[in-house]
Amino acid sequence: MTFDELNLAKNADGLVPAIVQDEETLQVLMLGYMNREAYERTLSEGRVTFWSRTRQTLWTKGETSGNFLELVSMSVDCDADTLLVRVRPHGPTCHTGARTCFGTSETEGFVRYLSGVVARRHAEMPEGSYTTKLFGKGVDKIAQKVGEEAVETVIEAVAGRRDGFLYEASDLVFHLLVLLEQMGCTLADIERELAGRHK
Repeated sequence: MTFDELNLAKNADGLVPAIVQDEETLQVLMLGYMNREAYERTLSEGRVTFWSRTRQTLWTKGETSGNFLELVSMSVDCDADTLLVRVRPHGPTCHTGARTCFGTSETEGFVRYLSGVVARRHAEMPEGSYTTKLFGKGVDKIAQKVGEEAVETVIEAVAGRRDGFLYEASDLVFHLLVLLEQMGCTLADIERELAGRHK
């Protein structure tokens, strides 16, 4: 879609609201505004640029802090009057140093973030990493580890030990993420499967 096709581009100020979302965690990071030049620069340079309404100038997020927003995709809502900008943030987004401008929990979306870390470990196989060692052992050993963690999780649940249950369930989720990666699957694949069953 071109900027001219966005409904708000026809308004007097020529600005379109742009909701910025973390590609990995799906956290909403901030809201900014784009004019035609900001929109086109974002597309051409791959770093998110806004129009600053207070300074009346273009502003590339991170130009002073180094905390750039790397563009993944841009899409529009059903009325074609708001942009959803999916990004990979390089550092905190908010000027306060927080990950997001909306004050949500720093742990929100962490499982998705961890899934991304697991995928990077698989691609890079850094020495000394526990995850690298798991991938080196292959699918049989990873699957065995998932089974062991599942049994330990069940034991803690049956015993009614909430803290122990949470600890073991966390181990289970981590090892399941490793197994998903080993099998070439993602959390998005799981979501699609469950959504299909829900229908």
